Formats: sequence, structure tokens, C-alpha cells
Amino acid sequence: MKRMIPITIVVALILFLGIGFYYANKLQHIHIQRTVSIQANAQMVFNNVLYLENFTKWSPFYEADPTQKTVVKGNDGQVGAQFHWEGNNGKDLGYQEIKAVRPLEYIEMKCDIQKPFKANPTFEYRFSNAGNIVKVVQDFNLKSGMVDAFFMWVFGAKKDMEKMNARGMELLKLACEK
Repeated sequence: MKRMIPITIVVALILFLGIGFYYANKLQHIHIQRTVSIQANAQMVFNNVLYLENFTKWSPFYEADPTQKTVVKGNDGQVGAQFHWEGNNGKDLGYQEIKAVRPLEYIEMKCDIQKPFKANPTFEYRFSNAGNIVKVVQDFNLKSGMVDAFFMWVFGAKKDMEKMNARGMELLKLACEK
């Protein structure tokens, strides 16, 4: 009987790790796509995403921590401009940078997250309009190693990312339709 306890623990641990790495393998590349239709002027919607000074109007991260410190560096609205943040009493730190712009059609941003974990996700925004309705498609992509993916599985990080991205698009809609 005494021998069964360690064997059971080892089998449970192997099973946990096996299942964990199976699911972690699926989390090495996370792609989340969200679409929102906004009843507003196309230029205004585009500018709310392009100009980083507007980010606090619709950022789900700013909504969660309105005391965070933010600063825009570079020429806002142009490739190379950066939105830096430090929040959650120093526990959140990073920046996002505009990497590509096609006026009224496309914006690409890359994030450099330092805390609470290191990551480099990208956000791509595609804009199309019909009349007074602007459709915004946000593509979020994150590639990570197996160990990081394992911990994302353990802590359910993908669901949190999906909720934050959905909330960000809701907030963008609200900010633009005011």
C-alpha cells in the first residue's frame, strides 16, 4: 500500500505533463480574430486606432488599470511611433509600435511586453466601409515556446486574451460611436 502512493503520484504527474504538453503544443501559435461594425465616419474610426494617443479611450488594459502611466514616443500616427505603458504598480510594462500603415485600410502593430511575462504579439487591423458602417477586423497573433505555452495552458491565458481582445473591440465601437 505504501508503494502505491508514490506510483499513483508519478502516474498522475506523467499524465498531467502529457496532457499539458499536448495542449501547450496547440498554444505555441495563438491567433484570435475579432470583428466589429461601427456606425461612424471611416476616417475617425481609422484615426482612433492609428493615433496612439487615442488608445486609452478604448484600451481594455487601461479600463482595467486607469492609473497606469502611458507615453507616446515618436511621431504619433506614423510607422515607428510607440505607445509605452507601465501599470499595476510596476507589474505591467511594455510598448506597442506601429509597423505598417495603409491609410483607411490597414494598420499593423507589434508589442514588446516585458512584464508580467515576455511576449511579442502582433495586432493587425483591417478597415472596410459601406456607407456609414465601418467594419474593423482585428487579428492578434502570438508565437511562443513550448514552456511558455505550457504555462499559458495551466493558467488559461488564451481565454483571458480572447476576453481582452473582445472587450477592446467593444470599447473601440463605444469610443467611435459617441
